[in-house]
Amino acid sequence: MGIFERPRLRNNKKKDMPNDLWTKCPECDAMIHTLDLKQNDQVCTSCDHHFLLGSRERIASIADAGTFEETDADLYSKNPLGFHKYEDKIDMLRQKTGLNDAVVTGRLNIEGNPAMIAVMDFKFFAGSMGSVVGEKITRAIETAIKEKRGVVIISSSSGARMQEGMLSLMQMAKTCAALARLSEHGLPYISLLTHPTTGGVTASFATIGDINLAEPKCMIGFAGPRVVKETTHQDLPPGFQTAEFMLEHGLVDSIVRRPEVKKKLGQLLSYMMPQ
Repeated sequence: MGIFERPRLRNNKKKDMPNDLWTKCPECDAMIHTLDLKQNDQVCTSCDHHFLLGSRERIASIADAGTFEETDADLYSKNPLGFHKYEDKIDMLRQKTGLNDAVVTGRLNIEGNPAMIAVMDFKFFAGSMGSVVGEKITRAIETAIKEKRGVVIISSSSGARMQEGMLSLMQMAKTCAALARLSEHGLPYISLLTHPTTGGVTASFATIGDINLAEPKCMIGFAGPRVVKETTHQDLPPGFQTAEFMLEHGLVDSIVRRPEVKKKLGQLLSYMMPQ
């Protein structure tokens, strides 16, 4: 009889219920309240899995209060090679992310130590390095030399940006040359590798720091594991291309949990800055 029919569930569903209150950890499957995750710098409260962190959020977690001053914020990529729909993609990402390109640079103090920082953001073109990324990092290094500051670069990148071809590959040499000049002036460079750091970024500025730090379990490599295996025709060792593997084999000097990064950077800068 019709009077005994159950009402359909969709009629009782609250349309205004937020769908982003909880985040499922890909490592341990724990359901984490979004507010707890944010307050813990996007680190799982159950298993310590480090989620991707945006460039501005990362800077806020590192900089002394009120000291960050962004530089070269108005630079953005054009389309030097006439790549199909590249400018449309750039415009879409600028609107979606609020960033002009895949790196944010600026002046800041870390535990009272003056520095220049460059933080790559994976949300923008998978953190790929094009002409603007290379130019902004190079300008940040040149400013550090002029103002006698240390340099901190935090990498999260898929590598060189294919839409800019050879121009993107040229940024590898350009940034490394700028860092060589920084070293000649006796100023420190600290590199922090986060998940993932790959391709031309790994093969250039990300791995030539005076000190190379890494977040736990982050992927660090040049080509992907499948490509490496097919090229070498060998089975890859356990943990290949993880931060822990790189620490064991000497590419990384220390693995640092995200909540401890600011303190670690402050200690290193205080030791390494010329007196």
